[in-house]
Amino acid sequence: MNTALILLPDFILMIFAWGLNRYTFLNREIWVALEKIVYWILFPALLISSASRAKLVWTDNIPMLLLLGGGMTLMALLAYSAKWLLRPDPVNHHSGIQTTFRFNTFIAFAVALRLGGEDGLALMAIAVASLVPLSNALSIISLSRNSKHSVVLELIKNPFVISTVLGLLLNLSHITLPDFIHSNLQRMGNASITIGLMTVGASLAWVGAKKDMALVFFWTTIKLVIFPLFTFTVGHLLDLPKAQLMTAVIISCVPTATSAFVMATRMGGNGAIVSFTISVMTVCAAFTIPFWIALVQAT
Repeated sequence: MNTALILLPDFILMIFAWGLNRYTFLNREIWVALEKIVYWILFPALLISSASRAKLVWTDNIPMLLLLGGGMTLMALLAYSAKWLLRPDPVNHHSGIQTTFRFNTFIAFAVALRLGGEDGLALMAIAVASLVPLSNALSIISLSRNSKHSVVLELIKNPFVISTVLGLLLNLSHITLPDFIHSNLQRMGNASITIGLMTVGASLAWVGAKKDMALVFFWTTIKLVIFPLFTFTVGHLLDLPKAQLMTAVIISCVPTATSAFVMATRMGGNGAIVSFTISVMTVCAAFTIPFWIALVQAT
């Protein structure tokens, strides 16, 4: 119950943003512009400031990263099995596979900050930097086998990868940014979490793919139930430190990334079913995230 109360303000903020988008003059175009600012400027500032001063030993996190990487790959394969289980439309099927292993970084960072403070934020930055390349690669492969050559280009352009790698390079080279630069990066980073959560709420949509509810339910179950269960169980078997287990479970149990819609649309997939799945997962996660976090805290 305490966990649910801790996370309640974040979900209220998303609902508030949904209402603003739905019932006021702050229409979708404004939220798209805000999302771009967060994606290209504010969130990278958070990653640079966190990674550059993180007191972490990279090698200590390898088991956690291998667990998450293996879990993401396994979830992708499990999602692919819908081809035989549900016999869906091929375009819909390949469009939504990515929703089972991608993760919403805005929500993940918000939860990590609330539960672990700056240390939790820094550990999440390490995980995100390592997993975004794999996430994008799996997404591109699942959407089109003919687009494998674009994987490297997608990773090179990804601001999350660029900013975290830059922060880690500063950290490893023991280069300390001047205080006025670091403080401004922190201020922009703090703003990114709030605005990012609002853009997630504003993006919620409920039209376009209701006829494919079986497929959407299948993907949602994989992402919000099977993935965190796998991570929690194997993490215990690996005897991961509590902070790493918490980070791994957070990434596993948060809803899928909103950018999954962009990628599906850009690569000729069905953006409607992906958008609907994002909305379903985001609402359901309001109930499942507190459960998984409480489970980790109780162990």
